[in-house]
Amino acid sequence: MTSRPLAGLVLAAAMTLSGAAFAASHDNSIKMFDPDNDGTLDLSEVKNAASALFDKLDPDKDGTLDARELRGRLSKKELAAADPDHDGTLTKDEYLAVVEQRFNAANPDNDGTLDAKELKSHAGRALLRLMK
Repeated sequence: MTSRPLAGLVLAAAMTLSGAAFAASHDNSIKMFDPDNDGTLDLSEVKNAASALFDKLDPDKDGTLDARELRGRLSKKELAAADPDHDGTLTKDEYLAVVEQRFNAANPDNDGTLDAKELKSHAGRALLRLMK
C-alpha cells in the first residue's frame, strides 16, 4: 500500500527525470545537426538535416512526399497550406519552405540561430519533427 506523500514523491521524481530527458534530447538535437559545433543551429544546418530526412522519407524516389510519407510531421491542414499547387504532395523545395517558416517561428530573437531553449519551444519542437 502506497501512502499519498510517497506517491507524490514518485510523481515529482518522474516529472523531474522526464524534464531532464526532454532537455537532454534537445541538446542532443543540436549536437546531431551542428557540424561547426558552435552550440546552435543556423538555417543552413537545419535545411541540410531536413533535406536528408526528406530523402529518407521518399522511399519511392518520386521527389515528393505525400500525406502518408509525412505522417506525424505535418497535419492535413499544414500539408494543404504548404502545397501551393494543391497536388497533395510536397516537393523538396516546398518542404524546405515549411522548414524555413518553422525555423523563423522558433527564432523569436531573430539572431539567425537556434539554441536548446528555442528548440524546446512549441515552434522548435515542430521544426524538429521536420528534421528527424
